[in-house]
Amino acid sequence: MSVHRRLASQSTILFGARLGGAGLVFLVQALIARIWGPELLGEYMLVIATVNLLAVAMPLGFHTVGTYFAAEYRARGERAQLVVFLIRAYAHVLGLTVLLLIAGPSAIALLGLGGTVMAKHFIPVMLLGFGTAMVYVNGSLLVGLKRPLAGYFADTMIRPMIVMVAFLATMGLGTAAEGFSAMLWAISIGYVTVAIVHFLFVLATLPRLEDNSPVRALEARRWWRFALPWVLISLATDFFFDIDLLLLSHTLSHQELAIFGVCTRIFSLMSFGVAAVYAVTLPDMFESEAKADRGAFNRKVGDANFVASGISIVMFVLVSIGAPFALMLFGPSFAVGAAPLAVLSLALVIRSAMGPASIVLSIHDRPYASLPSVALGVVSLVVLNALLVPLWGLMGAALSAICAITLWSVGQWYVALRTAKIDVSIMQWFRARRAAAVAAE
Repeated sequence: MSVHRRLASQSTILFGARLGGAGLVFLVQALIARIWGPELLGEYMLVIATVNLLAVAMPLGFHTVGTYFAAEYRARGERAQLVVFLIRAYAHVLGLTVLLLIAGPSAIALLGLGGTVMAKHFIPVMLLGFGTAMVYVNGSLLVGLKRPLAGYFADTMIRPMIVMVAFLATMGLGTAAEGFSAMLWAISIGYVTVAIVHFLFVLATLPRLEDNSPVRALEARRWWRFALPWVLISLATDFFFDIDLLLLSHTLSHQELAIFGVCTRIFSLMSFGVAAVYAVTLPDMFESEAKADRGAFNRKVGDANFVASGISIVMFVLVSIGAPFALMLFGPSFAVGAAPLAVLSLALVIRSAMGPASIVLSIHDRPYASLPSVALGVVSLVVLNALLVPLWGLMGAALSAICAITLWSVGQWYVALRTAKIDVSIMQWFRARRAAAVAAE
């Protein structure tokens, strides 16, 4: 099977699973909007944004580099070293969960956040944050161990099923607010259970690895050197719209937040289709770099970019055509989100074309080089939100997002080109094909 077909095939399976799961989630969100009202849907969006930011902070960045180090230790036959990494990552999640459960209520009261979703649903949010963080760590390790389907299955399929079952079980309980609260409890307990089972998949995979080297005492320094910048990169990129929703909560109404939140969840689904391509090819990219095979490394980056860019263009066209119909499922008031969603979809095309600069910089031991571009994107988002959202509402929020994403994507591409001497953009694929055609003549 060719590289293009293998990448497209495996990433299509992952994206198909995410698409099925997202369909359940969107159905639940549409039912919340229809039955409980857009205001509670907006509150649900804020709960999920808060949970995601908590979950990405709990592992202290180790989930963001789990794929990288799992792939490295698997390739080198260093199972014992991976076990030590694993223990450290899960200890972070458990330790911070306990700390937040003890100190969280006092901190919320001290900061005057008594009216926020974190205060109103503290225990369910913490439990769901713990379960989500565990699944993030589990998934990153399984992807690095070449089990991407097992890595993503809990988040792509099981979690949406839990959300659907929880909603159906609680939709008729008392008032809308009481039903909503009961739903959060059911989701959080269910997902913690799933996270534990998912963790057992990781443990079951470890005996398959070779164990040819002793544990290196100073390896933790490498983990932290990569994890600290990557937790910031992950917060500002993978969870960009969770941050954005919390920022917009001070400007937009809960109904407008619900509309923009649905648009960003559709964007996140599209982003997963692109991320799945890089998840499939990352272990192979690492092996090429470990063997100092620059030609193979460049080809794999180019092939991944070509597939990812093609997927993002197809999804942009589909969203531009189908967005008005999809959003109407949530109610007539959601139709105004069609144009902002098209703008967000275009941002994914730009990001895909610029390539996986952060991944390449980390593989070349320059993880911190991504931070200035990420900081530029976040700062520009805050400034542009302040300028454009009061004037143009939802469209202003979408324009702010696409400008911020473009700035950090182009910035990271330029940094990778200057520091790692690699063009990670889509142009790499065209150059490789032109060179191959010349060589064949």
